[in-house]
Amino acid sequence: MRPSTVFFGIIAVAVLFFGASSLFVVHQSEQALVIRLGNVRSDGIIQEPGLYFKIPMIDRVVFYDRRLQGLEIPTEAIVLKDQKRILVDTIARYRISDPLKYYQAGNEANIRTQLSQLASSSLRRIMGETSLTSLLTEGRGSIIKELNKEFAERSLVYGLTVVDVRIRRADFPEKNNESIYNRMRSEREREATELRAQGYKLKQQIQAEADRKKTILLATATRNADILRSEGDAEASRIYNEAYGKDLKFYAFYRSLETYRRTLGEGTTLVLSPDSPLFRYLGVKTEALQK
Repeated sequence: MRPSTVFFGIIAVAVLFFGASSLFVVHQSEQALVIRLGNVRSDGIIQEPGLYFKIPMIDRVVFYDRRLQGLEIPTEAIVLKDQKRILVDTIARYRISDPLKYYQAGNEANIRTQLSQLASSSLRRIMGETSLTSLLTEGRGSIIKELNKEFAERSLVYGLTVVDVRIRRADFPEKNNESIYNRMRSEREREATELRAQGYKLKQQIQAEADRKKTILLATATRNADILRSEGDAEASRIYNEAYGKDLKFYAFYRSLETYRRTLGEGTTLVLSPDSPLFRYLGVKTEALQK
């Protein structure tokens, strides 16, 4: 192989290597910093996707994610304004908006640690001025809003834009749960006892009212029955008197027949005088009885 051919081959490989090393691609989800000899190049902040140039062996490219990133703040025990101790679990969402500040702040692990500490201090300060009632009611929204505002302002120094901070869980410590449950159980039992007492009192009132109405109804019914019975008896006596007054002989005959029916039954024995008025309607002559 001729020396000139080898030389041109080496030159071609060097050119290809230099060309490949001098180009880099920034994707849609990325942003980059071009570092030249330890300092960021004047045009080295790249936040648009595309193909870019650098000087091999001199420039160094650092890539950062443009997408949202999550930060889970470790669960903390916080004392509220009303001296209630609760466990708070918080999460934050942020993105890198200024890669230069982010690069100058240090490595990612240290930045996330410092962010956790910032979020923790903000949370403690705000929650320390909040009561448990506010945290569990409509006041929770203003607490979250204030926490977002303070954490966002304190994160700007790292080149970050905080999108959202949320309290995922706020609960009492485990050792307090049993006493809380016992207090809740006692409260429910007290309410149940009061409701039973109110129900028994209402039952007594309803029963007494029902007994009173029953007594009134029975008395009224008895009185009306007595009145109707008296009126019926009076009307019957009137009708009887009117009927019997039309024929006194027939009335006497009828009364005698009633007497016969009541007294002359099977096996009845009467001892009477022969001239007793009882025999006058039996068709028996007194002389025949005397014989």
